[in-house]
Amino acid sequence: MNRTQRAHLNVEAQTHAGMTGKNNEDRYAVASFVLDEEDRIPILFAVLADGIGGHRAGEVAAELAVNHIMQVVARSDGRHIRNTIEEAVTEASNAIASHSASNENLKGMGATCAIAWIIGDKLYTGYVGDSRIYLMRGGRIQQLTVDHSWVQEAIEKGILTPELAREHPNVHVIRRYLGSPEPPEPDFRLKFFDEEGDQQAEANQGVQLLPDDVVLLCSDGLTDLVWNDEILETVRTRPNIKEAARALIDLANSRGGHDNTTVVLISVPSDFNLVVKKNDRKIGLLPWVVGGVAGVIFVLLAVSFFAFGMLKQITATSTPTITPIPTLTTTALPTLTVSPTVTATATQVLPVAATYTPWPTNTKLP
Repeated sequence: MNRTQRAHLNVEAQTHAGMTGKNNEDRYAVASFVLDEEDRIPILFAVLADGIGGHRAGEVAAELAVNHIMQVVARSDGRHIRNTIEEAVTEASNAIASHSASNENLKGMGATCAIAWIIGDKLYTGYVGDSRIYLMRGGRIQQLTVDHSWVQEAIEKGILTPELAREHPNVHVIRRYLGSPEPPEPDFRLKFFDEEGDQQAEANQGVQLLPDDVVLLCSDGLTDLVWNDEILETVRTRPNIKEAARALIDLANSRGGHDNTTVVLISVPSDFNLVVKKNDRKIGLLPWVVGGVAGVIFVLLAVSFFAFGMLKQITATSTPTITPIPTLTTTALPTLTVSPTVTATATQVLPVAATYTPWPTNTKLP
């Protein structure tokens, strides 16, 4: 993939340390690309990581996560999404584990991650931990991700309701994280509806985004304090995603802001129409093909006239039989149509900023 200076979708990212005075241990990055010089399909990639661990270890882990994931994606060909995300998560997890083992002050650090990879108008996701991805479409908001947490497992087993889970002591105990002894498997479930099975949820990868859709990546500093319907209302009632991002963080802080809060909003313009220019090298061969055909016709005609002239000069006692030269039939070459170039509408955002999530434990479900 090749980096570009402008994204084809609207992007806004903001972060805040919260109201308790602790370090910001969230990190994020957003980058735009085109697939390659021949296939100019636009690509937007966003990753968010929430750090785990004290003594600044969480912010180190989150930064390692974002940097390694971005590096793996940037050097990929952009055509093997799942494999690239798996490679990126493994590399990031191993890097965090290695740093943790080499420095006593970084023992026990880790990070979550949430990834949104948009190729043209197709959305692909991957995630580890309890940082979330949402899709807002029309009057509906859908959590696309499934938390890898103790309380989520309790909800799925019917032990807790979502309302009770918010106040449970184990609300921040996560089951899957970067930096674990064994690299975690990224989750590729993309749930349009809560009741969807895992197989169907994975099959949703590559869903087409529509005009006015909004994708949200966020850390749990937001979702601990702001309900899903409140997120939707806040985004839909603001004139643009910059004000929406600030309003979401302000709402979390107004309710205590006990954690770092980071939001990345990606919106599809109302007039969005994906048109991609492909620099097909076959187009460069067209003049040669046409010239070659014309050359063959010219040579055949020249040979015909030459043979006819030679026959007129023959003074023979007998008239030889002349076999007519067959007529050359040519087929017109098809017209090649090149689509116009896609127009970028938004500026790429590449800020990196810094949440604390309690270290995962071996707490068992009842």
